[in-house]
Amino acid sequence: MSNIISGYPVSVSNVRPEPRAPQLPEDCAGNGDGECSAEVDLASLTDADSAAMLVAQTARFSMGFLRWMETRSCGGLNYARLRLLQALHGGGPAIMRDLGAQLGTSPRNMTAIVDALEDAHLVVRRRHPTDRRATVIELSPEGAREAEQELGPRIDAMSEIFADLSPAERAQFSSILSKLTRAIKDRQGGC
Repeated sequence: MSNIISGYPVSVSNVRPEPRAPQLPEDCAGNGDGECSAEVDLASLTDADSAAMLVAQTARFSMGFLRWMETRSCGGLNYARLRLLQALHGGGPAIMRDLGAQLGTSPRNMTAIVDALEDAHLVVRRRHPTDRRATVIELSPEGAREAEQELGPRIDAMSEIFADLSPAERAQFSSILSKLTRAIKDRQGGC
């Protein structure tokens, strides 16, 4: 049997179907709300399909987890802002670029985080006493109170999802995340 493709007769037996990416289980289909909890049998997939499935599962989890954390960030204090308050609460006033390096935040994002916390009267900017190019960030009195009273409960609310994991699973998850973080760092550079 033959078909015509672009005006040329082609035997159907020579036409290979397009490779299909592995699909998430049916109960995972939908709007990407991160609510899929079905386990996938990676052993039954090829290495390429297994890797593609891990990409899909990780993306779905990442989006769902970020939404999870945002729903637990009351009063506009998202995780990035809480981390800055935590760094200042534990380490005292610091130079803004040093805080950015400590938190792994770009200068542009660091400025946005500090702006938001300054608008909320939780931090203040001060000139560095000896370096005119540096800005020192410190907790305001209101920020210090917020850190003392709210930091723990807000981080606890964001981390309650991990209560579903046993201590061994948490350790394994942490180890895998560390390994993947190193792999990302080692492979920086793009396409």
